Amino acid sequence: MARGRGGASASCAMAFAVACCFCFILAAEAGTTYYVGDSNGWSFGSPSWPNGKHFHAGDTLVFRYVPWIHNVVAVDEDGYNGCTTPPGSRTYTSGADSVTLARGDNFFICTRFGHCNLGMKLVVYAA
Repeated sequence: MARGRGGASASCAMAFAVACCFCFILAAEAGTTYYVGDSNGWSFGSPSWPNGKHFHAGDTLVFRYVPWIHNVVAVDEDGYNGCTTPPGSRTYTSGADSVTLARGDNFFICTRFGHCNLGMKLVVYAA
């Protein structure tokens, strides 16, 4: 009888260990969430915001802003440099947009009221 109980508790311990490992893996894959501009949100001061931070593919950037004043457009390097919206660019307009980073450079601009040309753009490198 003691043998049966030991087998059951061993099975429970193994199931618990597997469940813990699975949860750990899911948490690791989820990445870190960053709020662009910290308490200032997505603004003209945002281009320097990534300085000193280390981003990874799978991390999430949350852009907070007033939607009728700003937007967020994920662009390629040419769109970033020229403040243009290339075909296929994704435009976000909710004022609380979450964007998952891809490996490499990730480029974002604001296309409202010429803001990009005034410096409201951001590049974030994700390892």
